Amino acid sequence: MKSTIIALFLLVAGSTMSFAQCDKKVNLTASKTEHLNSSGAVLGSEDEQTVIDISKSDITVVADNGNQTMKGPIKTTSCNWTTPYKEGKMVFTTTLSNDNGDQKDFTITIEGKDGKLTLLAVNKDEPDKIIRLTLDKFEEKN
Repeated sequence: MKSTIIALFLLVAGSTMSFAQCDKKVNLTASKTEHLNSSGAVLGSEDEQTVIDISKSDITVVADNGNQTMKGPIKTTSCNWTTPYKEGKMVFTTTLSNDNGDQKDFTITIEGKDGKLTLLAVNKDEPDKIIRLTLDKFEEKN
């Protein structure tokens, strides 16, 4: 009985800690953008800096070395980090608007495996065109 209570306590503490990571403001940076098909094959890539700022309620993406900015609200979030931003996954949906007012619905997945972070962005209207960023840098913001 005692071990069951301890295990339950650790499970609740771990869940609370991983959920708390999803509420924090983060800044992610990548230096390469890859375009994939639905099978995961690379169709093309660009060496360009992309900076992604994520808060509890919104996301800003500055891509193409600062020449393209997209912003939008985070609509839904699923978060399960066993080690915050190193092992686990965060998935959210958003509608990103560019400077011209064009809007696109995306599902964005940030996944950590072996300490490496990857971001996948899938446009709802073009599910066969996947954007993949291997993230070089992760920072928590205040």
